[in-house]
Amino acid sequence: MSNYIRFDWAMKRLLRNKANFGVLEGFVTTLLGENIRIRSLLESESNQESEYDKYNRVDILAENDRGHLFIIEVQNNSEYAYFQRMLFGTSKLVTEYIELGQTYKDVKKIYSINIVYFSLGTGTDTVYHGKTEFRGIHNGDVLDLSPFQKQRFNASTVSDLYPEYYILKVNDFNKVATTPLEEWIYYLNTGEVPDETTAPGLDLVRERLKLERMNKDELKAYHRHLDNIVILKDNIYTEREEGREEGRAEGREEGRAEGREEGRAEGRAEGRAEGRAEGVLATARNLKMLGVPMETIIKATGLTAKEIETI
Repeated sequence: MSNYIRFDWAMKRLLRNKANFGVLEGFVTTLLGENIRIRSLLESESNQESEYDKYNRVDILAENDRGHLFIIEVQNNSEYAYFQRMLFGTSKLVTEYIELGQTYKDVKKIYSINIVYFSLGTGTDTVYHGKTEFRGIHNGDVLDLSPFQKQRFNASTVSDLYPEYYILKVNDFNKVATTPLEEWIYYLNTGEVPDETTAPGLDLVRERLKLERMNKDELKAYHRHLDNIVILKDNIYTEREEGREEGRAEGREEGRAEGREEGRAEGRAEGRAEGRAEGVLATARNLKMLGVPMETIIKATGLTAKEIETI
């Protein structure tokens, strides 16, 4: 087992302490490539912790000394609509942090930083950066700010005014860490800090996020958290694979019974659909047995509350 506390648990219990802001500052500084100083942590409807939270998302909403907002989210369980939830989260912050009577120039800059422990999309990289720009459909040029706008908004490009998104697919990292960002990804993936790390903030992880600093009750709760993550990942993987195999088997059987190419195609399609449906039901059943909140099960499976209540 690692000697250091996982980042998601630290966000829940330790990094909200102002004395530990240096860990978050180091992480964000390394990711963005510019010096970040956190002024305070804020509360939003989207980042309030549930008493039933075991392994689902963990949010920290921070504001730096320039008034920019940073929402840092760790997501352990798979969610197919995660891209849309990222958009919803930043959109909600735009409206939450502008007061009645303020003008549009007062809309805050938002950075959405997402650390995901599941397979999201089909890319081959471990870190992705998304931002908004307007490109001409005829000439291909990028729409820029006027000199007055640059001075007024203290921005260089239009994209500086819009939310920016970072996605770290840490489970996909499987090489030797050679840069500060890779050293952070290595810690997020394994819970271990590279011996000769130079990444900002990881020195504080080594100093303040040691397991030995936990008392007996904290350590017990932390181990339950780790167990829940393992159970969740195993359940999702198992049910998905079983559903796929059952779907393929039923599809082949029905296809042979029909004896026509059209029948085989329809059988395979129906078989896969039924297999996936059974897998989703089984996943929902397991999550329900683990005491996962209804809202989380709905988001993870796409089932309705009524469907979940009947299984």
